[in-house]
Amino acid sequence: MSLELRNLKGTKDFLPAEQQLRNRIKNTLESVFRRYGCRPLETPILCHYEVLASKYGGGEEILKEVYRLQDQGERELGLRYDLTIPFARVIGMNPNLRMPFKRYEIGRVYRDGPVKTGRLREFMQCDVDIAGVHSPVAEAELMVMALDAFSELGLNVYISYNNRKLLSGVLISLGISDAQISRVILSLDKVEKIGAGGVQEELQHEGIPLSLIDKIFAVFQDGVTTSYYEDNFSHPLVKAGVAELNELDSYLHALKLEDKVRFNPILARGLEIYTGTVYEVFLADSIIKGSIASGGRYDQIIGAFLESDLEYPAVGISFGLDVIFTALEMDGEGLETTVADFFLIPLGTVAACMEIAHLLRRAGLRVEMEMGERRLKRSLDYANKEAIPFVLILGENELVRQEINLRNMANGEERSLPLSNLAETLKQML
Repeated sequence: MSLELRNLKGTKDFLPAEQQLRNRIKNTLESVFRRYGCRPLETPILCHYEVLASKYGGGEEILKEVYRLQDQGERELGLRYDLTIPFARVIGMNPNLRMPFKRYEIGRVYRDGPVKTGRLREFMQCDVDIAGVHSPVAEAELMVMALDAFSELGLNVYISYNNRKLLSGVLISLGISDAQISRVILSLDKVEKIGAGGVQEELQHEGIPLSLIDKIFAVFQDGVTTSYYEDNFSHPLVKAGVAELNELDSYLHALKLEDKVRFNPILARGLEIYTGTVYEVFLADSIIKGSIASGGRYDQIIGAFLESDLEYPAVGISFGLDVIFTALEMDGEGLETTVADFFLIPLGTVAACMEIAHLLRRAGLRVEMEMGERRLKRSLDYANKEAIPFVLILGENELVRQEINLRNMANGEERSLPLSNLAETLKQML
C-alpha cells in the first residue's frame, strides 16, 4: 500500500513566499509590541489538562475543542488553546513579578474546531497582556496599539467594544437567572456568525421564553449609547460597566479615535474569563466577516490560580496571524518572492565569490550565490524566475582587474564595478 502524503485537516504548509509574508506580519507586530514597552515571553504548547479545564479557564465551550493526550506516565495533558491561560499560570507561579507586567507572546495554539477562511486548527496567536492595572487606561493602551499595528500592516480596521458587566447587569435586570447568564452570553456572541434568528433559536433551546428574547434584542440595538443603560437600569453591574466605559471613552476621545471605535452593546466575547471591557477588531471593508483581533479584561483567573485573595487585574488582546495573512492576501497584498537582492555567479572563481558573498552579507546585503555547475544562461534564468533584481558576475579576467560585472535584471543593463568598497557601492545603489 502506497503512503498518501497529506496534511491533517486544519493544518497547512506555508511555502517560502507565503512564509515571508507571515514573517513580515510577525515582525511588524513584534516591533509595535516592543514600542509599547512589552516584554517577550514563551510558554510550553503542552499543558496539564487540569489547568486548561480549570473553572478559571475558557469555559465548557472551548473544552470541546481541546486536543487531549496522555504521556508515558499516563498524565492527562492537552495542547494549549490560547496564550491567556498559560500567561495566567506564569503570573500565578511567579507572584513576585514586578507589576504592572506587560508581556507579548507569539506562538502556536490548537483548537479542534470548524475550519473556515482564516481559521485553521493549528494557528498562530500574537498576544499582548497587561497584569496589575485596574484602570481602563490599560484597555485604551491595547486598543490604540492594535490600531497602530494594523496601520503599519496597511489594513483599515475599526474596533467594536462593550463591557461584560453592563451586558450581564442588563440581562439580570431583564430576568435572566444567574445560572443562565453564561449560556445566554455565549449565544449572543454568535450573532455575527449565525444571525439574530439563529441566536433566538439557541436561546429558546436554553429555555428562555420568546417574550424575554424579544426584550433582549429590543434593548441591545445599534446606535444605543451607554447613557441609555445608565438611565434605564439600576443594577450595580450596569452602573459599574457604564462607569468603566465612560472612563475608557474619555481616553479614546483624548487620542481622537472616535472614528475608529464603535460601542456595540451586544458584543459578548464567548470565553467565560472576561469580567469587564471586551473588544474585537474588524476589517472596515468586511472582506473577512469575523474579527482579526480580539480581547478584553479578565480580573479573576490569575488570583484564582494562586488560590489566594490577592487581586491580579489583567487585560489582553490577541492578534490572529493566520487571519491577518488571509486578509492581506485577499486585499491584494503581493507575496514577496525574492529572498536576495543580488545573485553572485562565479565563472571559475568560486573561492573568490565565496569571499565576496561573505563580505557583502556581513555588510547587511542579501546575497545568494550560484553553487551548481549551471551555464551562465541558466544561472541568469534562475535569477529572473526568483525575481532577484541584480546579478553579479565574476570571471577570471574580472578578478585580475579587481572588477565585477553588475547586471540589472529589469532592463538588462550591465556595468563594471571595482571590488574595492563594493559593499558600500551596492548599498548606495539600493
